[in-house]
Amino acid sequence: MATARAMLERRRSSRVHIRIPVRVRSPEMNGEARDASAEAISVSRTGALLRLPFLPEIGSRIEVLHGLSQERREFRVIAVRERKDHGSFELGVEILYPGRNFWGISFPDERR
Repeated sequence: MATARAMLERRRSSRVHIRIPVRVRSPEMNGEARDASAEAISVSRTGALLRLPFLPEIGSRIEVLHGLSQERREFRVIAVRERKDHGSFELGVEILYPGRNFWGISFPDERR
């Protein structure tokens, strides 16, 4: 039987450490929508680690605009890391409706 640690480390797809500019829009919080430039710092076919200047709630849905392809996709916030010294937050997000490759890159575990 797999250990708890092994199960946590197993992912649905490989991650690639990369910097991709994105724009993140979060639904209204306290009467106002949040919209800001951000970056994806690690991506997989099913999610990403985003660095952004505001903190959406865990479980909330956000819209991510890919800064290069201009494609939009909806994600759910699944994890939050504490605020970094440079003032931004890091969020783990999962893509809600995976289809084709949103990030537009090849992943190491893809079959050729």
